[in-house]
Amino acid sequence: MLTASSPMVALLARQTATISSEMVLRRSLSSNTASIVKVHRSVYARRYPTMVVLPDGATININYHEPRRIVKLPLDLSLLSESERKARLEKRKPKRVIHVEDEVEDNFNARKYANFIRKK
Repeated sequence: MLTASSPMVALLARQTATISSEMVLRRSLSSNTASIVKVHRSVYARRYPTMVVLPDGATININYHEPRRIVKLPLDLSLLSESERKARLEKRKPKRVIHVEDEVEDNFNARKYANFIRKK
C-alpha cells in the first residue's frame, strides 16, 4: 500500500508536476486555442459563404472576404483544342444585331374622309 511518505508517491508527484508544468509551458494561449479543424477567428471579422465553380464544372463551398454568391474561375484556353478555342472566342464577341425595317405602303388620304368631319 502506498503512503504519503513512500518514495513511489514522491516520484509520482514529481512526474505529475513536471508533466503539468510542461503542458502549461507548451500551450500557447491565443484566439485559436480551441481550434481543432479550422481557425475560428480570422483576420477579417466577416466571412461570406461563397460557391467557387472550377473550370471543369465542379463546385466548392468556401468562406470569402467579399459578399459574393458565386465565383467562377476562368478556363485555360491553352488546354483546349483549336476548334474548341475558336468556338469559345466567338462566344466572347458581341453578337451582330440585324435590324429589319418593314416598309409599309401608306395610301391613306385624309381628304377622302373630310366629309365625315363636322365643323361647329
